[in-house]
Amino acid sequence: MDKSVKRAYLQIHVAVLLFGLTAILGDLIQVSALSIVWWRVLLTSASFLLLVNIKHLRAIPRPALIRLFGIGSLIALHWLTFYGSIKYANASVALVCLATTSFLTSILEPLILKQKFKLYELLLGLIIIPGMLLIVSGLQTDMMLGVYIGLTSALLATIFSILNKKYIDQIETKSMALVEMFAAFLAMSLILPFYFKYSSEVQFWMSGSDWIYMIILVLGCTTLAFLLNLKSLKHLSAFTSNLIINLEPVYGILLAMVILNEHKELNTNFYIGVVVILSSVFMHPFLKKKFDK
Repeated sequence: MDKSVKRAYLQIHVAVLLFGLTAILGDLIQVSALSIVWWRVLLTSASFLLLVNIKHLRAIPRPALIRLFGIGSLIALHWLTFYGSIKYANASVALVCLATTSFLTSILEPLILKQKFKLYELLLGLIIIPGMLLIVSGLQTDMMLGVYIGLTSALLATIFSILNKKYIDQIETKSMALVEMFAAFLAMSLILPFYFKYSSEVQFWMSGSDWIYMIILVLGCTTLAFLLNLKSLKHLSAFTSNLIINLEPVYGILLAMVILNEHKELNTNFYIGVVVILSSVFMHPFLKKKFDK
């Protein structure tokens, strides 16, 4: 195997591990979900500003800029609901809900991109349903709100991923990420006054340990993971990269067991349901490759 390919495998696995760590950090940071997202998009925007070529930024047409602002707002809402799911349930539940994006993509992608429905994707999506039922049956009642919020997060992630895929070839990637992060920051800033007005439990400012976790979240799990993922794609096929990216909930749940001891809160049904859902997720790239041929 070529050295560059080996390096690419290492880069993408590190990136996916960092993506999985995102949920753990969201649980460890003690402030509200909205505060986590606001600080994350603000600091991530600042980090991308150092990486972007201003010429590429200025070259973005105004209609594309408006679309990117819309996608950035969806990303903000996705992260808000993702961290909300962690706060109302736990990191493992939020990650499993996020794994349903493959099923949601099989339905929404043909509608948004005006493509034909793929029967095997719909069938794989149906496999997720009994998995989710097993997970729900084993959860405490007070965690159910976290499940609903987590599924909303998965829906938002599906929509913005499809839209990103639609416009990714038209705009330089780092500039695209910067605009979307800045748009997410503006969206969160608009929500902030209403949150302060109507929420009785406002915890916005972070403590010392929260700042450490936030820096890791921004520089490690967002900026570095994004760049590693981009570099790996130059040497790996789409099939290989998609297969490895599917490991995110696996890495995340394992990290939650080790760092947060979440396995003590969850029973056997939860993990059987996780296996069912992840089986569907991992079967997808293999079937896609076969049917595409």
